[in-house]
Amino acid sequence: MNNKLRILGIRGVPAAHGGFETFAHHFSLYLVKNGWQVEVFCQKSDGPKFSQDEWMGVVRSNIRVKSESSFWSVIFDFLCILHCIKDKTPCLILGYNTAVFSAILRLFRVPVVINMDGIEWKRAKWSPVARAWFWFNDWMGCLLGNKLVADNPGIADHLATRGVAKKTVMIPYGADCVLKADVSALAKYGLRPNEFCTVIARPEPENSILEIVQEFSKRKRGCKLVVLGDYSNATGYKKRVLDAAGDEVVFVGAIYDKAVVSALRFFSKVYFHGHTVGGTNPSLVEAMGAGNAVIAHGNIYNRWVLGGAGTYFESPAELASAIEVLLGDSEVLARMQALTRERFHAEFELEKVHAQYELVMMRLTDRLATIPARLNGINEGAATR
Repeated sequence: MNNKLRILGIRGVPAAHGGFETFAHHFSLYLVKNGWQVEVFCQKSDGPKFSQDEWMGVVRSNIRVKSESSFWSVIFDFLCILHCIKDKTPCLILGYNTAVFSAILRLFRVPVVINMDGIEWKRAKWSPVARAWFWFNDWMGCLLGNKLVADNPGIADHLATRGVAKKTVMIPYGADCVLKADVSALAKYGLRPNEFCTVIARPEPENSILEIVQEFSKRKRGCKLVVLGDYSNATGYKKRVLDAAGDEVVFVGAIYDKAVVSALRFFSKVYFHGHTVGGTNPSLVEAMGAGNAVIAHGNIYNRWVLGGAGTYFESPAELASAIEVLLGDSEVLARMQALTRERFHAEFELEKVHAQYELVMMRLTDRLATIPARLNGINEGAATR
């Protein structure tokens, strides 16, 4: 009998949004290729209340809700849970934002693995009510998950404070290795290969966009800083970022075309990663997969991801120094780019990450006695560091 898995907690596949959707996209296809029966729940705003179709061998269970607002996303998650109690197929829930609903799955003895994501309730952007909701669900995820996945040792340490170290495994986010890209994708933005740097992040204070733009703009750099993100209707923080930008800073908007983003990453000299909270960030791993040299905020999460392959800052002065060094010394730049690729191949290749997740699911359903030969190079220790 084939292994089965349901994936919840995302808007759907194929990926069209964030990191979890991208992970579910690739992981579901990996499992189907290896003989699993996979069902992914997809949020819809039109069509019937419930329908199913197939995408590349993956069963998509489509549930209609009124809108994509936060409230209706919570309702969507609840409806997904109700569809999962008909049998004991294991569920992989990506994110803990509505982890309290997992109590229903546990009541019906459905095995549950929860990816605990970053420490969402610490993000300054949320209202006090939202932060309380996330804090509550952080605890509920720890209590209700049969197994918890942390994508970074810093997140695993956080979960350990809740007394759940024994059921926590550390598996990082993975990404594609980008070895080539279509250079013509740059023309639309007036860019030339290796004559620009990139920063890809939501325009929020915790991502240090303002600091990066300010320091980059203090003098002529001889290359451009390409900022991806939605800066339309700019007020507040967004306006401060726009006002701080010099002539060499280019705002290209929010881009979801994978080919274009891959080209921007591949032909970039340096990637700036200013995220100060969260675990292993998808954007950082994707930049590493494209061989970017990286200047990153020096928190525990980013330092683990990059190891010795990163250049770090925790103050404007350190950021300014890092920019001067990497943009001013081609040998240092080339060395950092090589180190980034080495680090990526050591930890973040998709196949390796997917195999670790697969082992967790097989262990949850007591299928390790039938472990396939293709997983012989992976062991449970890799997932439980």
